[in-house]
Amino acid sequence: MKHLNRQILLSKRPVGVPRADDFEASEGPVASPGPGEVLLKNLYLSIDPAIRGWMSEAKSYLPPIQIGAPIRSGTLSQIVESNADGWPVGQIVQALGTWESFSVVPAGQLHGKVERIEGIPLQSMLSVLGGNGLTAYFGLLEVGRPKEGETVLVSAAAGGVGSIAGQIARIKGCRAVGLTGSDEKCAWLTGELGYHSALNYKKTDLRFALKKLCPNGVDVFFDSVGGEILNTVLTRLNRRARVVLCGAISQINATEPPPGPSNYLQLLAKSARMEGFTTLDFARRYEEARIALAHWIREGKLHYRDEVVEGIDQAPSLFLRLFRGDHRGKLMVKLADPEV
Repeated sequence: MKHLNRQILLSKRPVGVPRADDFEASEGPVASPGPGEVLLKNLYLSIDPAIRGWMSEAKSYLPPIQIGAPIRSGTLSQIVESNADGWPVGQIVQALGTWESFSVVPAGQLHGKVERIEGIPLQSMLSVLGGNGLTAYFGLLEVGRPKEGETVLVSAAAGGVGSIAGQIARIKGCRAVGLTGSDEKCAWLTGELGYHSALNYKKTDLRFALKKLCPNGVDVFFDSVGGEILNTVLTRLNRRARVVLCGAISQINATEPPPGPSNYLQLLAKSARMEGFTTLDFARRYEEARIALAHWIREGKLHYRDEVVEGIDQAPSLFLRLFRGDHRGKLMVKLADPEV
């Protein structure tokens, strides 16, 4: 191919909050796929907190990104060359790819074929019908298992995952309560997204506010923040409550191991459970989730927000916005349009 492959590489491991100089731009030739591999033209890059974890040397469900290698992320891509059965040229796919114009990946890193859905923009196949929607769907319904009439509390409720999780709780007949970091986000949650109530945790004492916000206690806590928010919510759990560990963005930049939650014995006292997960645990059921999410969107029950910037050079700065908390919904970088 006569294209140059533009890339964003990991230049050094971040210490604390990532900085612009942790990344390095590069370009080179486009590689060819080997047996069982495909060459992807990346259309959109997914910007997610999980990337921060992969940039460190900490053990995780995926190996660390190597210094000098492209930044790993979810992508929405089109196959432009294939040596893998069942994955034809021209097919649009969701993949575990990298921040580059073209990626060679094994077929096992393709997370499903993408077919356009009328009324839903293609980019949203990477957000509400991609990693964010899948995380919210399986995390809440399979790990949290909410029952009609229960109270579901969601942290980082205005983020790409939390904003969907709370709406699914509401759709399932639960009382959806959101924790977020600004009054503007609270208004968005209770207005457009239909949360029953929301709290700006930065402006109040969460311990006392939760008594008013969740007077009957918390049955399901969908947590993407961890730290003191998790520790405080543990004191408001109902009997047989479920805590869904989706992430811990409050601790993701910690340079020392943070202390564990001191209120963990509330799990014992309330016969409650706390469970982590990744969407890979449910890989065989992705299509089920996409069908359900698309149905709720078409019915007008599920709303979402995508924020997209263009150009691979914008990826680092957009990623750094995750840690400023000034975004709502899903962040993505557009690299190219699909070939017809």
